[in-house]
Amino acid sequence: MAWAAVALAEVNMKAQWRTLTADEARVIVDKGTERPFSGAFEKHTASGVYTCRRCAAALYRSEDKFDAGCGWPSFDAEVPGAVRRQTDADGHRTEILCATCGGHLGHVFSGERLTRRNTRHCVNSVSMDFVPEDALDTSFARAVFAGGCFWGVEYYLQQAFGVIRAVSGYTGGAKEFPTYRQVCEGGTGHIEAVEVLFDPRQTSYETLAKLFFEIHDPTQVDRQGPDIGEQYRSAVFYRDDAQKAVAEKLIAQLKAKGFNVATRLEPAARFWPAEPEHQDYYFVKGKTPYCHAPVKRFD
Repeated sequence: MAWAAVALAEVNMKAQWRTLTADEARVIVDKGTERPFSGAFEKHTASGVYTCRRCAAALYRSEDKFDAGCGWPSFDAEVPGAVRRQTDADGHRTEILCATCGGHLGHVFSGERLTRRNTRHCVNSVSMDFVPEDALDTSFARAVFAGGCFWGVEYYLQQAFGVIRAVSGYTGGAKEFPTYRQVCEGGTGHIEAVEVLFDPRQTSYETLAKLFFEIHDPTQVDRQGPDIGEQYRSAVFYRDDAQKAVAEKLIAQLKAKGFNVATRLEPAARFWPAEPEHQDYYFVKGKTPYCHAPVKRFD
């Protein structure tokens, strides 16, 4: 029965949870609070990803951390879908918990005008672990998609649950250190693409691939909307046989529905991040994509 399968999955997930010390359990399970200015991450500034101490799910990116001077690590954004909010037992504050395992993290506040997002996640250090930048691939997974202008692809993938980062860049060609101008002029072999770093505990490659096929038109050849050129072609750059099989399955489903899919499947090559002005483009500009929009294509 379906409920039995769900129960078994929950048991398997809990079996992978880390054993907590008494101090960790006091905060994570019993919803306590560590002393201010005592946590290991209060003044921590290294680049990487902060994860749940109990289940290891990604919670916060280092680039969203700031010094609020409050005595606890502070962040003004979370990994999409990673944090659950509920009214605190005191009836006034908003408690934040790991959405994957329910572990207590701290509280979230708004309206303090400390950052442009006007939000502060006040988190106990003891509720978190940290994965440094050079070790991200040991804990998380990556995917690379190309579907027209990378600004729009990045915009939608970056907001998907479980996505830690979505980076605009170039791939598929041989030229090293390509620039936007060179790729647009042609001859480099590169196309505009987006590399996604995601947490398999929170989402799946198939979920992200489905979203990719629904935010752009996979039937268009060497273009996407008004953008025309080989650098705008639709492609999935698979990193292993499992990703390739998923992409093949989804393309077959679309073809069965009558879509003349033009998306190419290519083995992943070196990915070159684009210039800073191309990162988070629509978020910085406060606009929305002009040639990408979600369209339901799967049941």
